[in-house]
Amino acid sequence: MTDTISRGAANQAGAILNKNAAAEAQDFLPLKGIDHVEFWVGNAKQAAHYYRALWGFTPMAYAGLETGVRDRSSFVMVQNDIRFVFTAPIGPDGEIAEHVAKHGDGVHDIAFAVDDVESAWRETTSRGAVSALDPTEIEGKKGTLRRSAIHTYGEVIHSFVDRSDYHGAFAPGYHRVTQPAPAATGQVLLEVDHCVGNVGLGEMNRFVDFYKNVLGFAQLIHYDDKVIHTDYSALMSKVMTNGNGRIKFPINEPAAGKKKSQIQEFLDYYLDAGTQHIAMRTEDIVGTVRVLRERGVEFLGMPHAYYESLPARVGDVGVPMDVLEELGIEADRDEEGYLLQIFTRPVQDRPTFFFEIIERHGSRGFGVGNFKALFEAIETEQARRGNL
Repeated sequence: MTDTISRGAANQAGAILNKNAAAEAQDFLPLKGIDHVEFWVGNAKQAAHYYRALWGFTPMAYAGLETGVRDRSSFVMVQNDIRFVFTAPIGPDGEIAEHVAKHGDGVHDIAFAVDDVESAWRETTSRGAVSALDPTEIEGKKGTLRRSAIHTYGEVIHSFVDRSDYHGAFAPGYHRVTQPAPAATGQVLLEVDHCVGNVGLGEMNRFVDFYKNVLGFAQLIHYDDKVIHTDYSALMSKVMTNGNGRIKFPINEPAAGKKKSQIQEFLDYYLDAGTQHIAMRTEDIVGTVRVLRERGVEFLGMPHAYYESLPARVGDVGVPMDVLEELGIEADRDEEGYLLQIFTRPVQDRPTFFFEIIERHGSRGFGVGNFKALFEAIETEQARRGNL
C-alpha cells in the first residue's frame, strides 16, 4: 500500500525518473568515477584536522613548503573510496587566495578518473568545453601522472586524471604522510554518492545541456517548482548522470517565491554558481550519524510532525521511527526501494557548502518525499541568520 501511495505521490509531484538514463548517455567520455574533490580553503591544516577528528578521514599525503611547493599547502584526506584534497594559499596573492577571498571555503575541482586524459580533454573541448588545463604529464620519482581539465559552472573545474603510470601517494609534489594522527572511528562513509551544483536563475537548462552535449551525460530526474517548494520559496532541479551511473550531478536553480530560497542564499554568499553539497554514501547511517553528532557535527533537525506521518508514507525502513526521530534522519520510498538521508548545517562560516549522508536500499532517487519538510527546516535556519 505504501509503495502505491509513494508512486502516486511522486507522479503527482511531477518528478520524472528515467530508468534508462545511464544507458542513454553517450560513450565518447568513459569515466571510471570521481577521483577526488579538491576544496580551496583559508587554512588547509585546520581543515584537515576537522575532517580527521570529526569525520574520520585519514591524512594520506601533503604538499607544501617542505615538499618544494611554494605557493600553497595541500592535505589529501581519505576514507574508503572518498578522497578529499584541502588546499590553502600560503600568501595573499594568486588564484587560490582570490578564490577564497571571494567565495570562502568551497569546491574548486570535481576530478574524474579516466584511462585517457588527452581523449577526454579533446572530446569535451571539441564539443564546447573551455579548457582549464591542456593534457599534461607530471613527472615524479614515483612515475608519471597525467591530467587535463575543463571549466564547468562558476569557477568549478573538472579534471581528468590518469594514475595508471603513477605509484606515489597522490601526485608529484606530494609526500606520503607516514605517521598520521589516528582518525576518528565509528563512522562508515564509503563513496561520493552525488555532487549538487547551484546555478543562477535561468541557468539550469544551460548546464543540463552542457553535461548532456559536452560530457555525454543523460537526465535521470527532473524536479520542478511544483515539487520543491514551501509556502515561501521554491527551486528547480535536474539530475544528470554519466553512462555507467557512477557519477550523479543534480543541478539547482532558484524559482520565484514569496521569500528567498536556499539556492539564492547560497548564490548571495558564494557570489557565483558553485557546488552546494556533496552526498556521501554509507551502509550504516544510524551508527555514523550517532558518532558524528557526539563529536559535534551539526545536522538539520526535523519536527515531530514529520515522524508522525512517516510510517504511513514509507512503511518499514529497517530502523525504528523513534531512532530516526532521535537522530533527525529522514526516509523516503519510491518504486525501486527506499533511502535514508540527513543533511548537515553549513560546515564553514558562510551559509554555503554542506554535506548529506545517504543510505540506499534500491532507491536511486533523492528523497522527493522529504523535500517540503527539509526545505522548511532550511528556512528555519535561514530565518535564524536573517536571510529568509
